[in-house]
Amino acid sequence: MFSSSFFWILLAVVVFWAVGAYNRLVRLRSAAIQAFGGLDVHLVRMMALPGECAAAAGPMAREGEPAWQSLQAAATQFGASLAVARAQPLQADAAAALSTALQVLCVAWDERMAAADTLHAPWAQQWNQLQLQRKQAQEQFNRAVVHYNEAVAQFPAQLLAGMVGFQPGRTL
Repeated sequence: MFSSSFFWILLAVVVFWAVGAYNRLVRLRSAAIQAFGGLDVHLVRMMALPGECAAAAGPMAREGEPAWQSLQAAATQFGASLAVARAQPLQADAAAALSTALQVLCVAWDERMAAADTLHAPWAQQWNQLQLQRKQAQEQFNRAVVHYNEAVAQFPAQLLAGMVGFQPGRTL
């Protein structure tokens, strides 16, 4: 009689722990995905800004300039990487591709602005302001991913995470 009562009590404790641990993992994962949503707003704006700048410069200013073509190609690649990362923000491959595309976009923007005249100063100011906002949102996302990863790595929660398919995320 005692052993069966002990078994049922132990089983109840394990079930309640598993439900609590699962809810915690879901909550932390959701927080990281929501933080990506805040970052996504700034990333979309970064993707659009080169096109707006090119449109304002007019076709005569853009013709024959490899810096414009490079910037537009970088923005297009960044948009494709962002679309993939938006679908799975915690997937390591998608985050790595987005991080690389972001670096390429920033380098292409810097190269284009280095060759620009004073007419592009307002665009450079917008870019710099956007970069500050993006960095703040990115730090929030990275913190949320770190908290989620710590929870996934903790024993015995890592056993539960493995059973339900929660994988560690990647920071940007």
